[in-house]
Amino acid sequence: MSTLRRAVIIVVDSCGVGAAPDAADYGDLGTDTVGNTAKAVGGLSLPNLERAGLGNLHGSILGVPPVAEPEMAFGKLQERSAGKDSTTGHWEIAGVITEEPHATFPNGFPDDLVARLEAATGHRFIGNYSASGTVIIEELGPKHLETGDPILYTSADSVLQIATHKDVVALTELYRICEIARTIADDYRIGRIIARPFEGELGAFHRTYERHDYAMPPPGPTVLDHAKEAGLEVVGVGKIEDLFVGSGLTKAIHTEGDLDGMKATRRSIMELDRGIVMTNLVDLDMRYGHREDPQGYAAGLALIDEHLPHIVSVLGPDDMAVITADHGTDPTDGDTNHSREFVPLLVHAAAAAGVDLGVRLQYCDIAATVAEGLGLKAEFPGQSFLGDIA
Repeated sequence: MSTLRRAVIIVVDSCGVGAAPDAADYGDLGTDTVGNTAKAVGGLSLPNLERAGLGNLHGSILGVPPVAEPEMAFGKLQERSAGKDSTTGHWEIAGVITEEPHATFPNGFPDDLVARLEAATGHRFIGNYSASGTVIIEELGPKHLETGDPILYTSADSVLQIATHKDVVALTELYRICEIARTIADDYRIGRIIARPFEGELGAFHRTYERHDYAMPPPGPTVLDHAKEAGLEVVGVGKIEDLFVGSGLTKAIHTEGDLDGMKATRRSIMELDRGIVMTNLVDLDMRYGHREDPQGYAAGLALIDEHLPHIVSVLGPDDMAVITADHGTDPTDGDTNHSREFVPLLVHAAAAAGVDLGVRLQYCDIAATVAEGLGLKAEFPGQSFLGDIA
């Protein structure tokens, strides 16, 4: 017997809440995206997340203390999958564990991969090293404008990224290049191909929201797939369509920033009869975490906090909303890459207020809870917490 009418999953991209027990294996000891951001800016002001219980699940966020009566259930999730990438994080939230980590290329991609890519696309590439996306377009942007050659780069994560200026390479051509790269990258077990268009003048380049991700398909059915198969509506907001290669969705809404994402999430809930809305809010990661910008990160958190009540206001007594993250990206750790951290678990539901959900050992608990709540005939590795909050 199902309990829920609608399940909303909001993934605040990179919003980690402290180093995971295996952080040392990933070079991430001491990382704490939210906690360290708060210290760096002299304290956060997040009144709505504070009342929800963010301080209760963390305990030491400057400016966001624990409250006596949290308005949501609260806890932390530890990633079980191998890796610390958006793809593996989102897949696990949706019920699929990544056992074998995707390949990384800290010294650049092998010559044979680059040769295949150049032969298949008809382009020569410049770069081919690990770098921050904002840094590499400043370093190689002038040469790109001169030659027209796309910029190829990677990071500590399993990504192959291609950056081009919109006045030099048309968006359609950049997307074509990345679609070809996706077919080649499968042989090298690369998690995502990312098209990174940018614009602007020398010394003032900036990336645009026309980014597009080309991910490997999930290795098994997710809660989104099971919901769609059961005839429910499944709406992906932000880069959800990209991360799941469209699998399990009945509707996809691409967004331009987190404010747009919050508004699109609210509209989607109001238009949804029964099913799932899954949202990715990308700005904290893309605009601030990777750029080592704690001030920007704090402002991004404040924006999400300000608009959270607009989401809650359209939820009914038989709805559940989960606020979580996919990994960390500590903007204070001197590293522009993702960090292996716990992620928050804040849950709004009929009987969720004040419930301590504790430290849970896999993101899949969210998928198991959604599946049970919607009456889906699906089993996931996680443990449902529906009985604690519904």
